[in-house]
Amino acid sequence: MESNAKLRQEIERFRDYTVIVEGKKDVLALEGLGFRRVYAIHSEGVSLRERIEEIASKISNKVKVCILTDFDKRGQKMHESVRSICQELGLKLDSRFRELLLKSGVSHVEGIYRFISRIDSL
Repeated sequence: MESNAKLRQEIERFRDYTVIVEGKKDVLALEGLGFRRVYAIHSEGVSLRERIEEIASKISNKVKVCILTDFDKRGQKMHESVRSICQELGLKLDSRFRELLLKSGVSHVEGIYRFISRIDSL
């Protein structure tokens, strides 16, 4: 029970980060946990680079940014592409939130709300 509360506390530490996710369901899952600055990279008719540039224009380069794509093969590849563009744009990347979720057993971002609800009920 104590480790569940600790995990919940650790996740809450990242609420002020800007989080870049894959799609709308991921945005909704994180917003359900109180995250306020969550941006989806998938956008109709917009290239990945254009979308990242659009996101970058909305945030300060002093804000920590976490790229939170899924942990499957496709998500890992997407993470590398997004990370490369973000670095070119000079964004301040921080992967600690991503690493925490990976170690906790979360495999898909859209399932994080359900995951947290499950640990809260233990």
